[in-house]
Amino acid sequence: MKNDKWWSEGIQFQCQGSGKCCVSRGEYGYVYVTIEDRRKLAKHFKLSTTQFTKKYCNQEAGIWKIRDFTDACSFLKENKCSVYQARPMQCRTWPFWPENMSAKAWNKEVTSFCPGVGKGKHWSAEEIEKQLTLQSKSEDLY
Repeated sequence: MKNDKWWSEGIQFQCQGSGKCCVSRGEYGYVYVTIEDRRKLAKHFKLSTTQFTKKYCNQEAGIWKIRDFTDACSFLKENKCSVYQARPMQCRTWPFWPENMSAKAWNKEVTSFCPGVGKGKHWSAEEIEKQLTLQSKSEDLY
């Protein structure tokens, strides 16, 4: 069967550390966190999961998210992720989110502002599929 995805030959992308994906752009102003994300972040801060959740998260309609995301993620410090090694799955899978993977969305939502497109690592279609699957599975856990 022919793979008709525009990215079937892969995509060159490597985070450049600009912090641009960590700031609000219209409807994108949330970092959703699963229980596993909260556990990793709690360990990073040397807190219990409950302590971390109470200090840094809000729950809305049954979905946990990092609080205080007005203009940017509260963990963005001097345009750098201060929790990079423990960052949530939503952040780990950027820019390979299902909603970004049409050619139109990729050009509008990723290429237009992210300096990592066209640089560094070449992601194969299989690697991209894995990132899409990880993001989709984590969305089921929010």
